[in-house]
Amino acid sequence: MAKATRTDARKRRHMRVRRKVSGTAARPRLNVYRSLKNVNVQVIDDQAGRTLVSASTMEAELQEVLADKLRVDQAKEIGKIVAARAKAAGIEQVVFDRGGYRYHGRVKAVADGSREGGLVF
Repeated sequence: MAKATRTDARKRRHMRVRRKVSGTAARPRLNVYRSLKNVNVQVIDDQAGRTLVSASTMEAELQEVLADKLRVDQAKEIGKIVAARAKAAGIEQVVFDRGGYRYHGRVKAVADGSREGGLVF
């Protein structure tokens, strides 16, 4: 039997979290995905199956804003940007989905940045 990889373990943890956390139109889910270099954040309405707002460190227009920052600081900026986009879309409250990652480092920075941007969770 093959040994479970690190990615498989994260996916199992994420599915365990997703059993309890679900986004609605009134309170969508703020999902965080982090890779070794980048962070992707989405605000998702699970009932309709739609992504309402998203932000990523890979976006071309954000490259000059994020150029000389550490990855944790980039994640905090992405949190602020996704909060501003969500507020523009009329979203005030979200449910935070850490994506199976520990709540520290870049994941915590995204949460802190989005709280500073005005999202409530």
